Amino acid sequence: MSKKLNQSFCEACKFDIPVLSKKEIQELAPQIPSWAIFEEEDIKKLICSFAFLNYKDSLVFVNKVAALAEKEDHHPVIILEWGKVTVLWWSHKIKGLHKNDFICAAKTDDIYKGN
Repeated sequence: MSKKLNQSFCEACKFDIPVLSKKEIQELAPQIPSWAIFEEEDIKKLICSFAFLNYKDSLVFVNKVAALAEKEDHHPVIILEWGKVTVLWWSHKIKGLHKNDFICAAKTDDIYKGN
């Protein structure tokens, strides 16, 4: 059995590495069921919104996701609003989805759950 996404680490992503295939995405997606895959300007991205009771808790979450991004050297778009944080993961270099995006999405879920 392969390692769970939240127990994996990002690998360096190079410009010439292929984006994940539809089959690969379908295999990884069940580990991050709250995330949606959407396409913007022909680039597939993972997106999820997280609810909070106040702005302070939202900000604490944002800072933890930012620390994860620095640790993994993989950086998302984070949108901070009152009571809500939306996170988007995709691999900028390859203009699409890589296993790193799924790893970081799973770890984002863990942060939200307090793990």
